[in-house]
Amino acid sequence: MLTTGLEGVVATQSGISSIMNGVLTYRGININELAEHASFEEVMYLLWNDDLPTAQQLTELKKELAVQGVLPEEIISLLKSFPKDAHPMVILRTVISALEMYDSQAYDMSLEANHRKALNIQAKISTVVAAIQRVKENKNILSPKPEFSFSQNFLYMLNGEEPEEIASKSLDTALVLHADHELNASTFASRVTVGTLANIYSGIVSAIGTLSGPLHGGANESVMEMLEEIGEVENTEPYICKALVDKKKIMGFGHRVYKSGDPRAKYLKNMAENLTTLTGQSKFFDISVKIDEIITLEKGLLPNVDFYSATTYHSLGINRNLFTPIFAVSRTSGWTAHILEQYSNNRLIRPRAEYIGPQLRHYVPVEHR
Repeated sequence: MLTTGLEGVVATQSGISSIMNGVLTYRGININELAEHASFEEVMYLLWNDDLPTAQQLTELKKELAVQGVLPEEIISLLKSFPKDAHPMVILRTVISALEMYDSQAYDMSLEANHRKALNIQAKISTVVAAIQRVKENKNILSPKPEFSFSQNFLYMLNGEEPEEIASKSLDTALVLHADHELNASTFASRVTVGTLANIYSGIVSAIGTLSGPLHGGANESVMEMLEEIGEVENTEPYICKALVDKKKIMGFGHRVYKSGDPRAKYLKNMAENLTTLTGQSKFFDISVKIDEIITLEKGLLPNVDFYSATTYHSLGINRNLFTPIFAVSRTSGWTAHILEQYSNNRLIRPRAEYIGPQLRHYVPVEHR
């Protein structure tokens, strides 16, 4: 049966993550447990290896992420050459593509080489995203420190100072929540790409391009743009009511696979509240809560993971143009896991389309048209 947007169509089998009866799991572990107890490094390992790491494996992974997170000088020069007003997602897509040229094993399709490339891309994408903002601010590009966690390093490389514990913990949880989400659009795009036996870099570039759209990863950036347009809490109700009358889409609400609410949203909401309380700047959080109340009442829609992630990232002092790139930093762990799985039992992904154009007809020479 034909379905628009492939809704409900099962396209493959996967052992990476599942969404059943509104419950999201990674490798069978409930997202609630992972959000409350696991580090992002543990989740990376889990997605790549089908099990949580031992203490020694976790230590080795953290060390390797810091080592591999250092960018080649050629990539640093490339970053500095881009227009300052280029969107970070465009820069990120281009730089990840360029990294392939500095990887001597880029075309080695062995399992060992692909695992190494997955870690290499995961390590470097964090440095790249932080570097994009540093270059725009005419600041030196920083490399990760081995004593810091992945989340600590990202905030350090972005701001140039050791982050507060609540900030790094909040970001770490956000990265865990965004790490994978079954066969979403960007993950599907990556699997389609590598299904041709293109290499892992091509798969990640495809995924980043797909994530950039406002109906996917770009939603959190659109949410922040909306909050800034509203400006003050008292403006919220008239703004949203007018948007509803004008049939304008309110970003960050509803989800195709969650009918009873996105299980990840509550964690982002709590983080946003805690961070804004700490900073004493709760305006955007208060606006978000008001929007949440109105949309739930008027449309029966609940917030998804993108809605409160906007306020969370803003509270961490992150520019909204980096919201979607940070999503990519997290989702790279899931993308690479799916790419490795696709390679392990590959079959070219080639669906059919139902033709609805003109019936068979004949070519007419130009002088008779």
